[in-house]
Amino acid sequence: MRRGSSVVHVVRGGQGPLLVLLHGLGANASVRHSAATAWPGSWMAVDLPGHGRSPAVERYSFGSLAASVATVAGPGPVAVLGHSLGGVVALTLASGWFGLDVRAVGGLGIKLRWTAEELAKAEAMAARPPRLFSKRDDASAWAARLAGVALDDGAVVKADGGWQAALDPRAFAVGAPDVAGLLAVAKAPVVLAAGEQDLMCPQEHLRAVQPEAMVLPGVGHNAHVERPSSIEPVLDRLHRALLQ
Repeated sequence: MRRGSSVVHVVRGGQGPLLVLLHGLGANASVRHSAATAWPGSWMAVDLPGHGRSPAVERYSFGSLAASVATVAGPGPVAVLGHSLGGVVALTLASGWFGLDVRAVGGLGIKLRWTAEELAKAEAMAARPPRLFSKRDDASAWAARLAGVALDDGAVVKADGGWQAALDPRAFAVGAPDVAGLLAVAKAPVVLAAGEQDLMCPQEHLRAVQPEAMVLPGVGHNAHVERPSSIEPVLDRLHRALLQ
């Protein structure tokens, strides 16, 4: 897997106020479709480092991921919508520490509470070498399993005469986020949301962090994929905040 470059892969479209879209762990910019279609402006979807077509980095942290996004997003103003891991990166960008003029932030399905067992499991995943498959379809199925959602472009790469998921396993070691701390330092309005059936972000965890957070009816962790229209209220709030 290619390492050492800070340049990340982006896909762009539309015209007008910019929305930056950040995927969850294991996914890539190909999950952008629903938000990009519904957003009344321009959009930019990023493959985070170690995902999709973006190179791996030596160390994964929320700060290093946020810095990589800031380098390609321009000065702003922008709204940022992130899912799961991408939601934490979005909150990190809202701190203003990375030079990006963020005017509104959405965090969808962020896992807010981590047990010691869950963190140990993530560390173990990070320590394993990438799985190699002789068939591309098998590698694609494994990539989808890691992401928790089917992926299109950039899900797999050729390696050692076979195929493997594009995800750098070391990204699993990014750790647990300090969401309360990030909310405290955010310099832009933050909208937290999760599907009412999201087992990774239960309603009681969500509302404990942000009482006014949005619970999206009838969907789970990947609400933006399961039922794209479910995230339209989140997009509406972000758009209104960006234009203020």
